Amino acid sequence: MGAYVLPANSTTSIITTRPAIVAALTVADLLVAYLEQIGVEYVFGVPGGAIEPLFNAMARSQRRGGLRPIVARHEAGAAFMADGYARETGRLGVCCATSGPGSTNLITGVACAHDNNVPLLAISGLPPLPSFGRGALQESSSTGVNAFGMFSHCTRYNAMISHPDQFERKLANALMTAHQAPGGPAHLAIPLDILRSARECTTPTYNLAALFEQEPILIDERAIQRLNDELRRSARTVFVIGASCIDAIETIMALVELIGARFITTPDAKGYINPRHPAYCGVFGFGGHDSAAALLSSTPDIVLAFGTGFSEFVSGGWCDSLLNKRLVHIDNSEYNLMRSPMAMLHVRGHIRSTCERLIELQKAISPRIAECIRRPNGLAGVTLQSPESYDSDATPIKPQRLMKALSERCPPNTRFLADSGNSMVWTVHYLQPLNRRIERPPLYVDGQMPEQRSGTANWLRVMMDFCPMGWAIGASVGIARGNSACPVVCITGDGAFLMSGQEITVAAMENLSVVFVVLNDGALGMVKHGQRLADAEPIGYELPQVDYRKLAESMGIPGYVIHSPQELDDLDFDAMLRRKGPTLLDVRIDPDEVPPMVLRMKTLGTLK
Repeated sequence: MGAYVLPANSTTSIITTRPAIVAALTVADLLVAYLEQIGVEYVFGVPGGAIEPLFNAMARSQRRGGLRPIVARHEAGAAFMADGYARETGRLGVCCATSGPGSTNLITGVACAHDNNVPLLAISGLPPLPSFGRGALQESSSTGVNAFGMFSHCTRYNAMISHPDQFERKLANALMTAHQAPGGPAHLAIPLDILRSARECTTPTYNLAALFEQEPILIDERAIQRLNDELRRSARTVFVIGASCIDAIETIMALVELIGARFITTPDAKGYINPRHPAYCGVFGFGGHDSAAALLSSTPDIVLAFGTGFSEFVSGGWCDSLLNKRLVHIDNSEYNLMRSPMAMLHVRGHIRSTCERLIELQKAISPRIAECIRRPNGLAGVTLQSPESYDSDATPIKPQRLMKALSERCPPNTRFLADSGNSMVWTVHYLQPLNRRIERPPLYVDGQMPEQRSGTANWLRVMMDFCPMGWAIGASVGIARGNSACPVVCITGDGAFLMSGQEITVAAMENLSVVFVVLNDGALGMVKHGQRLADAEPIGYELPQVDYRKLAESMGIPGYVIHSPQELDDLDFDAMLRRKGPTLLDVRIDPDEVPPMVLRMKTLGTLK
C-alpha cells in the first residue's frame, strides 16, 4: 500500500524520514487503511462532530477508489446494515457513530450481532480527552453517560483509545477477536483529538489481511473416531443443522447422503439447504414443523447437531427430545458446546474438516452412497400447519399464500430476510423456494469431496435470540450493497416498518434492488395473537391504518397495495427484482390468521 498524501492545507504534521517529504497518517487515515487492507468496502454510519475525522478520511479514500461511507437514517439501522453486509460477503461489517446518543443508538444493532456471532466492528467517537469530566457535549466516556461501558456487555472486545500509540494494537485486537470463533462484534471508542492526531508512519504496521485469509482446520481426532464408531452402530441417524456451519453445508449434506440420515434445521439455518431435499423433515424450533419435532420424538439412535448454541428459539424451548443422551454436539465454539452438558459426546473443531474426516472413515466402511429416503421432490417430508391456507385464493390474502407466491415467483438467487415477529414465523414455516439448486449428481461421487459453495451462501436470513423489530430492513440494505448480483426480498411487518422503515431511503439512494414486503394487518401481530392464545387482556397491539404505498411514493419509491392472491400474481416480479432501486409491497394480509407460535407460548407458560 502506498503512502497517503494529505491535502496541501492539512494541519497534520509532516515527517521527513524519507528523501521526499511524505505526509504522516492521522489515526483516522490509518483506521481507513487497515479497513481497506482487510477488504472492507463500506462503512455504515451517521456522521457527527466527534467522528468527523473518520468521515474526512473516508472522503480521501473514496477519491482514491477505496472504501466509502453509507449514511443510515438511524445508528441502529447502520449496525443492522453492517450485520447484513457481513453475513452476505464474509467480510467484516463496520459501523460508526458520533458520541453520546449516536453511540447508544448503535447498541441494539451491536447486541444483535453479539447474539448471532456476526463479525462486526463498531466505532464511536468521543469528545477530546482534555474535556472529559467537564460536561462536554454528548460525552459518553466513564466521566459522562458511560455509553462506552455499556458496550462491554454486548461485545467480544471493548476498548477506548486514550493515546495514539495504543491505536494499532487495540485495533488489531478488536479485529482478531471479531474474526475468531465464535465471532461477534468489537467496539472502539476514539476521542476526537486522537482521531486527528498524526502517526509517524505512512502505512499500517501490521498485515491483518493474512489473519482474515487463514482458515482453521483443527479437529479432534479421538472424538471423531468415537463418533464414527457410534455411527456404525446406529441404524437411525438424525442431523440437526445450525447457523454456525454455513461453510460446511455441502460436506454435511454429503455425509447425510453417505449414511442415509434424515435432517432438520434450526430456523436460522433453513436458508443453507434445499427445502425440497428428500431427506429433509423441516425446521425444528420457533416457527418450525411438526414433522421435525416428530422425527426427534421417534427415538433415533443418534442425533448429530452441528453449529448451534441451543438457545430457546432453535431448541424448541430446550426440548427434551433434542437435549438428551443421544445427542452428539459438533461445533468449533466452546461457548456453544457449554450449552449441551447432557450430550453423549462433544466434538470440538472446524465443522467442515470434521465432516470431511468422517466421510473418509465412513467411505472406508462402505464405498457406496446410502439410499436416501425416496419420496417425490416436493414437500412430502414437511408437515405444514394449515396447508389449506397455503393454497387459498381467499381475500384478504392469507400470509401462508403470500409465502407460497414468493417461493414460486422469485428467482433462485434471491436473498430473503424475515423481520422479528410474525414475519419471521410465517417465513420460517412456509417459505419453500423452488429450484434452489441446479440438478446435479449426488454430492459424494467416486471418492471425491463435494465442491464447496461460498461460505456465505444463504437464501434466508432471520434474527435469533435478541430479535429486534426492524433488523431485516437495515440488514437487507447491507446485503444488497454487499452483493448487487442477487435480488433481495425483505419480509417485514407494519409494526417493524413504522420503527425502521426510513432506511428504505438508503436503498433508494444506493439504487439497490430490494423488494420490501410489508405484512399489513394494522397490529403488532405477535402481541395480538399471543394475547388471544393466552386469553390475556387485548391491549397495546393496535396500529394505525397506513397506506405504505403512498409513504413509499413520497420517497420516490414505487409501491403497490395487494389485497388478493390475484393482485399478487399480476405483479411483474422479474421487473421489480431487476429494477435498480427498491420497491414496496403493502400486502393487506388476513388479520385473523394465527401463525405457528404455540411453542413460544408454551415456553412463556401462557398457553391456555
